[in-house]
Amino acid sequence: MTEAVRRGVFAAGERIPSVRQASQQHGVSIKTVLHAYALLESRGIVETRPQSGYFVRDAAARALAPNASPSGPDLGRQPGRDTPPVAAEVDVSRLVLSTLRSIRAHDAVPFGSPYPDPSLFPWRRINQYANAIARRQASWNLIDDLPPGNPELIRQIARRYAENGMPVDPDEIVITLGATEAINLSLQAVAKPGDTVAVESPTYYAMLHAIERLGMRAIEVATHPVHGIDIDALARVIATQEIAACMVMPNFQNPLGFQMPDARKQQLVELLAAHEIPAIENDVYQELYFGDARPSTLKTFDRKGLVLHCASFSKSLTASYRIGWALPGRYRAHVEKLKFLNTLTTPSVPQVAVADYLRHDGYDRHLRHVRKVYRQQASIMTALVQRFFPVGTRVSAPQGGYVLWVELPASVDSMRLYRAALARSITVGPGMMFSTRNDFRHFIRLNYSYPWTAQTEAALKTLGELVTQMA
Repeated sequence: MTEAVRRGVFAAGERIPSVRQASQQHGVSIKTVLHAYALLESRGIVETRPQSGYFVRDAAARALAPNASPSGPDLGRQPGRDTPPVAAEVDVSRLVLSTLRSIRAHDAVPFGSPYPDPSLFPWRRINQYANAIARRQASWNLIDDLPPGNPELIRQIARRYAENGMPVDPDEIVITLGATEAINLSLQAVAKPGDTVAVESPTYYAMLHAIERLGMRAIEVATHPVHGIDIDALARVIATQEIAACMVMPNFQNPLGFQMPDARKQQLVELLAAHEIPAIENDVYQELYFGDARPSTLKTFDRKGLVLHCASFSKSLTASYRIGWALPGRYRAHVEKLKFLNTLTTPSVPQVAVADYLRHDGYDRHLRHVRKVYRQQASIMTALVQRFFPVGTRVSAPQGGYVLWVELPASVDSMRLYRAALARSITVGPGMMFSTRNDFRHFIRLNYSYPWTAQTEAALKTLGELVTQMA
């Protein structure tokens, strides 16, 4: 069925054969067909419509079509990707900091923001828990804050994984100050200054920040907008260079938004395990899927303890409390020690408040609402980029999360666009933030999590006009 969608046999929005029809056509049981259709749903290829059947998802058809426009299968891959990649020094922090300051200082339309719309989060309810906890306990024993973290929060996180089909050992969990600290501690545990770390291209700049902070070098590996990191290219890199670790976002990668297929996740884990290379998995968007079930992780396929899984509640529940965690596998003791040496503790009140919310309030109900909003707004922004931007523009087809990756005509400089847009109180994420090279000069990242209003639509139209002028 995936191949049929790829070849255009079934177009976006078309109904595919019913379960009974597919059972008769292929001579298999209805149970087998149901399992296959559920797998297609989990990969974002089809969707269920109550009392109507299964239909091809619009985003899936755009992403899989061989000559898709505006989004094509080469979107986001490195120009000149046949040239062997070279390890490079990392220096993107100044550009990122400048961009974030501009968003705050200009009170601009936040298309360039890396943060989700906070109005969707139940922060008032969580603050109520925090205030009640503070009143009950006037002072906290510092020992309560020490690694690995609050026992009840750890239990709730472990329970959450178990409910989603991925049992984890609670003793492996280390609570951190957001996913950023989890990533930094994980990288520090497996590599040293001067080492080379393989990353996706484009990659989320927080990964590059961690490499830059620790004095390491990054080597970028071409990444497909549907399938994820090019495993064959990574294998060639491993064969020719010494790689200390590999940092990836297999689910709803920022900025591309893809969900790496299970078979490729397993293939990636097995490749790295064969060479005893740790994988640092940033799964911070794990709960923001557009399908019917939370996707698998690299950790799911880890048999040697080489996957250091990092996540947080910052993108799904509350960003202000900065509660994250790591599942560091065989490096667990080292990560816990580094946590103690680097930041000593994680404050108790936020941990307990989040644990209370998870235990007593409807986290799943909240997430269903957020996912619905993001999916709708992703469709709106995609449609309007296609409408307002010039011919030659291509967009990603995110399967979750809240960012859209846009390839502009090659003549457009995203930094020049960034400055012109900022003068009109509009921000974008210039493509240069997502690489150590200049490969994504004509790309931008857009945030679609904020409410869609007449002002937002006008800002996107203005952005399209600026791109048209530059093109």
